[in-house]
Amino acid sequence: MTAQLRALRFDTGSLALNLVATLGRRGSVPIERLGTLDRLREWCGGVGLHLHDRDVTDEFLTELRTLREAAYDVAAAVVLARPPSADSVALLNDRARPDPPRPLLTVTDTGVGVEGAGGPLSGRQLQSAVVRDLIALIGDPQRRGALRICDSSLCTMLYLDHTPGRRRRWCSMRLCGNSAKAAKHRERRAAAAPAGS
Repeated sequence: MTAQLRALRFDTGSLALNLVATLGRRGSVPIERLGTLDRLREWCGGVGLHLHDRDVTDEFLTELRTLREAAYDVAAAVVLARPPSADSVALLNDRARPDPPRPLLTVTDTGVGVEGAGGPLSGRQLQSAVVRDLIALIGDPQRRGALRICDSSLCTMLYLDHTPGRRRRWCSMRLCGNSAKAAKHRERRAAAAPAGS
């Protein structure tokens, strides 16, 4: 397995979809990209969230993976025009309840500052931020209409397509797009080769 396949993905266009992308290759043999506490810290840094140290635990990692699968179920249901699992919806609604910290304006000696922004989040606050992002995505007709599943049968990653005409077929041209084009090229060469060569 290459480092490229194990690499965390931050190119989906959404916080919630970036969490969903921590399980790669859903269409074949899944690749867990969020397998350790170090990877959890790396993912948090990649999405610009800071998790409180006391919540960087194996228990929280398990909760986050459960949330990830519920988010995948609901987002894929939108793309595939099918109902999601009632358990997924219930879990996401439960995890959306805690309020994330609210930034407040403060008066400083030099003018105005912001307090409470960028501080560490509890595990529940982080989950709430992820679910609220998914709810905002699904609730916005433009973003919802841009939700796609990668055409690669191995990948099936969810992403937002903001290209003109929304004709993007792969999560990444560099990754799945190039693989698909190379496979098609090999098929054409094999079909054109003389029999027995």
